[in-house]
Amino acid sequence: MSKEIVDAVHVLEQEKGISADRLMEALEDALLSAYKKQPGAAKYARVQMDHATGDFIVYELLIPEEIEEQVLMEVDEEAVPEVDPETGELREPDEPELDMEKVAQFKDQIEERDVTPENFGRIAAQTAKQVILQRIREAERDMMFDEYQDRVGELITGIVQQTDSRYTLVQLRERVEALLPRSEQVGGERYDHGQRIKAVISDVSSESKGPSIVVSRRAPDLIRKLFELEVPEVADGLVEIQNVAREPGYRSKIAVVSHQSGVDPVGACVGPRGSRVRMVVSELRGEKIDIIPFNEEPARFVAKALSPARVREVLVDDDGQQATVIVPDDQLSLAIGKEGLNARLAARLTGWRVDIRSETEFAEEDHDLGVGDEEVAGKCAAILTNGKRCPNASLTGSRYCGLPAHQELENVEGDQLGGASDESADGGEPAEEPVSDEPAEEPTAEQPVAAEPAAAEAQEESA
Repeated sequence: MSKEIVDAVHVLEQEKGISADRLMEALEDALLSAYKKQPGAAKYARVQMDHATGDFIVYELLIPEEIEEQVLMEVDEEAVPEVDPETGELREPDEPELDMEKVAQFKDQIEERDVTPENFGRIAAQTAKQVILQRIREAERDMMFDEYQDRVGELITGIVQQTDSRYTLVQLRERVEALLPRSEQVGGERYDHGQRIKAVISDVSSESKGPSIVVSRRAPDLIRKLFELEVPEVADGLVEIQNVAREPGYRSKIAVVSHQSGVDPVGACVGPRGSRVRMVVSELRGEKIDIIPFNEEPARFVAKALSPARVREVLVDDDGQQATVIVPDDQLSLAIGKEGLNARLAARLTGWRVDIRSETEFAEEDHDLGVGDEEVAGKCAAILTNGKRCPNASLTGSRYCGLPAHQELENVEGDQLGGASDESADGGEPAEEPVSDEPAEEPTAEQPVAAEPAAAEAQEESA
């Protein structure tokens, strides 16, 4: 039997990565506990096991009274009365036991004698079997926890095992399961047995029954990971997803930026004929996705974030991180969205508080939101066609902002823009002004912006 134990211990060390010394120490503790349950067992004893042969001997410790009293006195000083949870009264601690680590300090003064029971082999074999199985389970739980604790936020693929009112059980691989709680599920989604789903790991914790792995289908990181999976430019770092705003099951907006010249971030995420974004939408069960080009200029970014609505003008308050957006009357409901969904997502994506006004409402307000003719240091001096000053910051060494139409005012008298449509502070969307009586070579209203065809394609795909 002893040879079989040693062989089993070495096999476990090689296959499961369980330390042989750790297993032997656990066997010694288990054999000692089994011995103390025998009739006539010694009060103090220890088990010594030969790690090479597996043979063991039970020794009785003949501890002198003065050493026993000294060790017990130290244990009594460390004992703290406990509170009974039922009555709330103080409960005296149980009779103290000798601390073998402190007893080992007096091993030169303690005699030992062999008290191994004659019929202890069968009990030892059964005890060894139980300890080995228990240590195998503990080692597997520890290895599983070590494997997944650093994988929080990663995308995983699992197979649905069962679903109830509290959670869905997802199998990640053999003997590894994760929980998809109701709070991390998307409303309206069904998870049928055997169905393959993707999710992100949101939490890994160690429990007595093993590590608890919690996955999520609602996390914004799921959008990031799915695009990394479908878009090589995102996986390689050429295109970065700056931010994600998501209403799970309804709509999401992502802001993308390119770190490589010549790479269109929106077009890369949309893919040929919308193939890439379509795969992400399919995995999200039809959730719409708006892909927005990131812009350092807040006014342009806010205007783009409100797509598919068209924006006439954006007035920004840098100090209060607030943006007032003026939209045509027929675009107001589209800009706000159903139950405020579009405006809410735009605010989350940009980090700005967004106030949406129609042109009629803005014109009828009693107070003037513009700065009029008053010069403001650091602000663009251009006067828009509605009579208000451009809210953008002026460029260094110039009285105007970076919009081409405003820069052209450097070469003319006055700060008033002409009757032709001008690019407002909304990030490049042309103002819908009527065509003026200027010569025919002047640009006309509704002049398209040719620099962003991919953005329009993204909106058509996400819609």
